[in-house]
Amino acid sequence: MNALDTFLFDLDGTLIDSVEVIRLSFEHALREHCGLAAEHDEWLAGLGTPLSAQFRRYVDDPAEVERMIATYRAHNAAHHDALVRGYPDVREMLDGLVASGVKLGIVTSKQRGRAIQGLEHCGLGEIFELVIGVDEVTRHKPHPEPVLAALAALGAEAERAIYVGDSPHDLAAGRAAGTRTAAALWGPFPRAWLEPERPDHWLATPLDLLALAGPRA
Repeated sequence: MNALDTFLFDLDGTLIDSVEVIRLSFEHALREHCGLAAEHDEWLAGLGTPLSAQFRRYVDDPAEVERMIATYRAHNAAHHDALVRGYPDVREMLDGLVASGVKLGIVTSKQRGRAIQGLEHCGLGEIFELVIGVDEVTRHKPHPEPVLAALAALGAEAERAIYVGDSPHDLAAGRAAGTRTAAALWGPFPRAWLEPERPDHWLATPLDLLALAGPRA
């Protein structure tokens, strides 16, 4: 198996703990526009996919979907800094990867600017040389396009790359792009939801990832 020289990450639920603000913002938009309460498993199943896809499950009108997205984003922005925090050991893991000399990138279903806001809030803003957001590609996870876009931008080979994520959509996108995949078990998804995607590696903690980077340069 080829040595890894490129580590790509999902953001929410993988590098930063933003799950609560995402859930509350989603519930707020659904309640305001549809008068509905979100079922937990139904909300979780859409986590990690674009907001447009999530809200289209409830309304058919594209204009109303955009209004729901605007409501979501306003709520998210108002509560972001109070609710978003870093996961334990993520910074130490990333510092170890930087020291090993590998390429680092993020592939997220969040808009690029908002992703950078979350990184900076959690003290991770200076680490990543690349962030691919939902607004920079046409097709989104679980489609491989955003992962392939990150590989191309970094000049990386899929067989020497790994995509790390907490959701089935992350693992499916990485596998379809030809990378190895690693499941982050500290995120909100139960292991049983991830097993059908057959990740190459299971990570109980962020520090487990350092064993895949090889010796430090």
